[in-house]
Amino acid sequence: MDSYSIAPEVPGLEDYLRLRTVAGLSAKTEDQARIGLPNSWYGVTVIHSGKAVGMGRIIGDGGTAFQIVDIALEPEHHGKGLGKAIMAALMERLNSEAPEGAYVSLIADGDARHLYAQFGFEPVMPASIGMAMLIGRD
Repeated sequence: MDSYSIAPEVPGLEDYLRLRTVAGLSAKTEDQARIGLPNSWYGVTVIHSGKAVGMGRIIGDGGTAFQIVDIALEPEHHGKGLGKAIMAALMERLNSEAPEGAYVSLIADGDARHLYAQFGFEPVMPASIGMAMLIGRD
């Protein structure tokens, strides 16, 4: 990990859109990103050779509820501990700045649940079930 740095900043618009796509997350539009990124509570960008290769963000109201989103890493940088470094940076910020008792959630895709479990995240079923929807326009 010596040639990588974790910058405490939300990724730029172009890097955000590119990283989501190459990491296999759903694509977002420039308009969506222009609105969403400035409303981040906190974010980090992984830099390698002057280029953004990974990211993670926290969104929320700043008091009662937070959600970890957009954990993304270029595939060629997997297996170097960068996902864990992204999560560690996000959790450090939450642990130092979020009010006691704040609720932190995330959606774990596939085996990513094992990474998140290392940071104390647990499934909420059967007491709760995650739900989602996409807004559609005709």
